[in-house]
Amino acid sequence: MKINLELKEYIEKNIFPSYKKNDLGHNLDHIKYVINRSLKFASEVDGINFDMVYAIAAYHDIGHYIDAKNHEKVSAEMLLADENLKKFFTVEEIKIMSEAVYDHRASLEGEPRSIYGKIVSSADRNTLVDVPLKRTYAYRLEHNPNDTLDEIIEDSRQHIINKFGKKGYATEKMYFEDLDYKKFLEEISILAEDKNEFKRRFMEVNGLNNKLKLTLMK
Repeated sequence: MKINLELKEYIEKNIFPSYKKNDLGHNLDHIKYVINRSLKFASEVDGINFDMVYAIAAYHDIGHYIDAKNHEKVSAEMLLADENLKKFFTVEEIKIMSEAVYDHRASLEGEPRSIYGKIVSSADRNTLVDVPLKRTYAYRLEHNPNDTLDEIIEDSRQHIINKFGKKGYATEKMYFEDLDYKKFLEEISILAEDKNEFKRRFMEVNGLNNKLKLTLMK
């Protein structure tokens, strides 16, 4: 697969730097991860436009720092408003790309409107257990700074159960075969059901044991 080099250069110079404003779970490392997975899934689809796939993945979380709860809408609007994309895509292609960004969230009701939305939605699935433990901690520190550590851990555990548990909203709508994701779902579901083990792992992953030791020494 070949990506238009001018498009790639534009995105790397003008879009990627914006991800410094996002939190840990939606930073540039995450975007590159989703780009790579998107291109992998796209290679299974006949006649797919890899430039569109690349751009969708590159823009899909760009508005997260503006409005985390509605970031898919903000990100879609930012892509649609980027006049520079008209150098690389038709108006119709940009519309499809914007819709795909809007449709990428796992909590979306219904299915994405196009194969492009299904690709980025499937690619935007983490496959490492430690990642959501770090993301939930960072999110709650920012949005619930007055909560106790126990409250943060339990709230994070409940969120993970709701998202990745047996009936979690992120366990469905996977549009491509992904054995790594299936393994991840099994591992994190087992972990979240064990309250004590979840707390131990959560504190270990986020370096909270060391922070508690330092606090006790003061």
